[in-house]
Formats: sequence, C-alpha cells, structure tokens
Amino acid sequence: MTDLTDKVAIVTGGTRGIGLATVTALAEAGATVVLTGRDEAVAKEAAAGVPGGRVTGVALDVTDSAAVSSTIRAVAKEHGRLDVVVANAGVLEGALVGMMKDDLVERMLSTNVAGTLYTVQAAARAMMRKKTGSIVLLASIAGEQGSAGQSAYAASKAGVTAIAKSTAKELGRYGIRVNAVAPGVIDTAMTAAMGEEAIAANVEQTPLGRLGSPEDVAKAIRFLAGDEAAFVTGQVLGVDGGLVL
Repeated sequence: MTDLTDKVAIVTGGTRGIGLATVTALAEAGATVVLTGRDEAVAKEAAAGVPGGRVTGVALDVTDSAAVSSTIRAVAKEHGRLDVVVANAGVLEGALVGMMKDDLVERMLSTNVAGTLYTVQAAARAMMRKKTGSIVLLASIAGEQGSAGQSAYAASKAGVTAIAKSTAKELGRYGIRVNAVAPGVIDTAMTAAMGEEAIAANVEQTPLGRLGSPEDVAKAIRFLAGDEAAFVTGQVLGVDGGLVL
C-alpha cells in the first residue's frame, strides 16, 4: 500500500461517497487529512468517524474563490506543508438538452469547473514553496465519452480533464504533479437516484459486471497521490470496470 506517512492532505467534498472513501484511504496510508464540506457540522462529524484520529473537518464552499484560497493557505500554514490536494467536490444533475434550465448549467459549471480551478490554483500556490506536491482531480467517464441526459455534467467534467492536462504542463517545473481519475458508475447516493433499471443497464454494459465502489476510486486516487506515481502527471485514470457508455 502507498505510504503517505508525514504527508498532509486536503480532500474537498469529503463528507460522503468517493470523497469520504478517499479521506479514509489517505488516512490509512498515514496521512494527516483535512476534509471539507459545505456544512461545518457535517464535515466535523464525518471527520470524527474516520479511524486514526488524524482527520479534521472544516466548512468550505468551493465556488467561493476567496474561501478556497484562505482555507488551503491556513492548512499549509498550520502543518508547515501541503503534500496532497484532492479536488473532489462536485455536483451531478441530469436533464435533456432541450429542458436544461439556466440555474442547472450555472451549478454544474460553477462547482465542477470553477470550483476545481480555484482549488488547483490555491493548492499550487501552497505547494510551490516546497517544489513538490500531488493534485488529483475528479473527472468522469461522462466527460470522456459523453452521456445522454447529462450534457451539462459531461461538459463540466470534460473541463476538469482539460484542467488536469493543462495545469500539469504548467506546474511540472515546480515539482507539482496533476492527474485526474475518471470514475464510471459508482455505487453512491448520486447513482441511486438513477433508478434500478438504469443501474442494471449500466452493470450489463460493464465488462467486470458490477458497479464500482467508492473504495475502488479512492485506491486509485491514493496511488496517484503517493510517491509510487512520482513520474505520472497529466494523466486521466479511468476507474470504470471497462464501461463504454
């Protein structure tokens, strides 16, 4: 297992699903982890539930660039370093292209694209001083291949892929790696809203014959975060069981 002893990590959107599984995986590998969520009480409760005692929870809305900057800067200052940032915070809403409302498009882009950019920007500033660090973004198979009824979401996740590839080129000179994972259909609360028929159809199209688990994605993120991936940057790692939408 990847050794993250003495590393300091931040996971945005870390109160449930893939985010919480990632927090747990990083903590199990020895990292000190700060998880964020929109609600402070929920974030603190989630952190308290992770074994090991090296996890804290703070409130953060990633669409607020000033808050993102100050939160990441405060964590780096408190611990004297910042080694890993996982930009997991995101939203998923579906709508046929002819029925998309303006507020849905705004939420998708402000959270998934702008929020990710703000997080990468603040992480890079904190990591440049040490000339080392790993940033992992949450893309999606939908952003890679498209998905009917999810045009806004797919567009936002394609944007995340572009952010990973572009910032990897910019930040490599500072020893900072930027990668992304692109999950397929993962067994989370978001997926449950798809309905049983849609879930069954996706399982049928997945060569491995099951939904992914949050832990499947978290282990891939943990790999990219650690020194075992020291020569890996600008990559998008599919965690999808071979699914082709």
